[in-house]
This record gives sequence, structure tokens and C-alpha cells, in this order.
Amino acid sequence: MLLVGVNALVGSMLGQERTVVPLIAVQVFHLRAYSVVLTYIVAFGVVKAATNFVAGALSERLGRKPVLVAGWLVALPIPLLLGWGPSWGWIIVANVLLGVSQGLTWSTTVIMKIDLVGPGRRGLAMGLNEAAGYVAVSVMALATGALAAHNGLRPDPFFLGLAVAGLGVGVSTLFVRETLEHARDEARSHQGPAHLHGELSLARVLRITSLSERSLSAVSQAGLVNNLNDGVAWGVFPLLFTQAGLGVGDVGVLSAIYPAVWGLGQLGTGALSDHWGRKPLIVSGMLVQAGALLVVARAHSFGIWALAMVGLGAGTALVYPTLLAAVGDVAHPSWRASAIGVYRLWRDAGFAVGALLAGYVADRSSLADAVTLTGLLTAASGVLVAWRMRETLARARRT
Repeated sequence: MLLVGVNALVGSMLGQERTVVPLIAVQVFHLRAYSVVLTYIVAFGVVKAATNFVAGALSERLGRKPVLVAGWLVALPIPLLLGWGPSWGWIIVANVLLGVSQGLTWSTTVIMKIDLVGPGRRGLAMGLNEAAGYVAVSVMALATGALAAHNGLRPDPFFLGLAVAGLGVGVSTLFVRETLEHARDEARSHQGPAHLHGELSLARVLRITSLSERSLSAVSQAGLVNNLNDGVAWGVFPLLFTQAGLGVGDVGVLSAIYPAVWGLGQLGTGALSDHWGRKPLIVSGMLVQAGALLVVARAHSFGIWALAMVGLGAGTALVYPTLLAAVGDVAHPSWRASAIGVYRLWRDAGFAVGALLAGYVADRSSLADAVTLTGLLTAASGVLVAWRMRETLARARRT
């Protein structure tokens, strides 16, 4: 539960940007090209994806706790750069640091919970972890939106981020305990296919997780597309809503609904995947997300958008903890942290892919068309999971 609380702090660092930063780009720095506005998400996604990959390997060599603490130390200057940076380049630097910090901290809280709970409750553990993180994203998006509506876009909303970063450093340093030995103990009794058992090189884990193992590769592409649409929700939705005439406060509410439903829903969906299986929840979740995105693209009122945000959050809640649990099902404990790092490499590359794609389409067509294309890609990803993925829960139960 301490790690659940730590991940709520991790999510809060991400949530401070969800409402305010897209509006800072347009209203403070007067950026006009959407492809330029969304560069901060590209920077975040590329760096976080690479850091996830490194974090998994480092946590197996150095231990989980040092990686977690390092991630929090990197987070300390981020609110200062967001609140007082004199040019858009400073916002990009802040998001580079945010990508490093989130890659180290969020990856490590995932790995540590999987270490602790064992194979029978991975879905529940991932549900708790992701629920804490994304409920915190929602609360912070709502709080910063309210502060921005009353006190301006900068710097007041980012005082909250300063407090969160300091608390994260203190709690992780003083109270969190190392969990690596739990994974080593599980590895000694783990059963699985001979070619996936025991120590593997990082290059081989990359190949297995990305391509050669059917379920892991299906999960990796679904994770990428999931965060592709989350990147669009982060960067495009506030601009789409303000373009339609909504105020900053209303944009903050809509920005909060999606991660709130996503976060709270995972309290049930993670545990549900431990009983019903991983594949049905992943496929249905991707299709629900796709439908919600298509509604967002065509709607023109706060009420319809609010309902679509509920649908998008519900679909993501079905998918997000279940994908992580599926990776834990397949990967051997001795290389599981590296496999999670590879999966999160692909998943968080989706932020960059989504921002680049959305910026390109929005500049040449419209914001609504960028959201439509995202919905179609999400539907295609769900179909691919239905075809390629094998159910992984039975494998976890055997071990």
C-alpha cells in the first residue's frame, strides 16, 4: 500500500500538465502549428520509452529502490521549469526530465508490486498501481485547471507539483524497502517453457517481447496504440475543446473525467482479469476506446464530450492493468523486469507516435480528423490482439 501511495505521487507529476501545458503553448508562447505545440509530448514519449527500457535492466542489476529514488530526484526541477521557463524550449526540457522521472519511478513501482504479490494476484496489483496513478492524474488535472482559471496559467498551478516532488523524494528514500529478493525467490520455483526459462540477455528479451512470442508482441503493440490515443487525449483534446468555445475550467473538468474513470475502473478490472482472463478485457477495452474517440471527434457539446470521456476511461481501465499482468504471466521472474521495460518502451513510444501523427493530420486537416484517425487505429489494434494473442492467465496459474 505504501507503493500504491508512491505511485499516486508519480501520477500527480504527470497530471500537473494535462490541462495547463497545451494552453500555455497557445496562450503564453503563441504557438500556432499543432505539430510544434505537441513537441513536448514527443519529447516526453521518446525519453520515457527509452528510460523504461533502461529502468527494467537497471532494477535487476542495482535493485528496485535506487532506481525509484533516482527518478524522484530527477523530478525536483520540473515544476520550476514549467512555472517559470521563459521560452517553449524550457517546457521541452521539463518534459525530457519528466520522461526520465516517469520512466524510472512508474516502471519501478510496477516491478516492485509484481515482485511482492506473486502470480495469483498480478491483475489486482496492477489495478491498484494504475488506479492510484491515474486517479492522481485526474485530481491534479482538475486542481491545476481550477487554479489556472482563477490565477492564470503560470506559475500557481505548479506549486502543487513542487510539493508532490518533495514528498516523493522523502517517502521513497525513508520508507520504501527493496523487493528484488522476492523476485529471486520466485525464480527458484518458477516453471515454464524451457526456452523462456532462466537468465536471458537483454537483446533476447527485446526480441522475444517485441516479435517472437505471440502474446508478448500482441501486448506490446496494444500498449503502443493505447498510449498513442492517450497522447492525443493529452495534447489535442484541450485544444479541441477550447476551439469549440469551452473555458479553462470546463476543459479541466473534461481532462479530469477520463483519467478518473480510468483510474477508479482499474480497481475492478485488474482483479477481474485474474478470474476472467487477460485477452477478453484487452480486446473489448481497445474497441470501447475506439468508439469513444470517434464520438469525441464528432461531438460539439460539453455533455456529449463528458460521456465520451467516461467511455474512453472505461475502455482504458479494461486494457491498462491487464496488459501489464499479461507480461508478468509470460516472462520468467529472472528477466521479468527487463520484459516489463521492453513492453513499456513500446507502450510509451505511443506518446511520441500519437503526438507526431496528430500534429501532422491536424495541421493539414483538422483536430477532429486527427482524433478520428486515432480511433480507427485503436480499433485495428483490438482486432490484432484478438487474432494474435493467446490467453496468458492459464500460464500464470500453472506457475
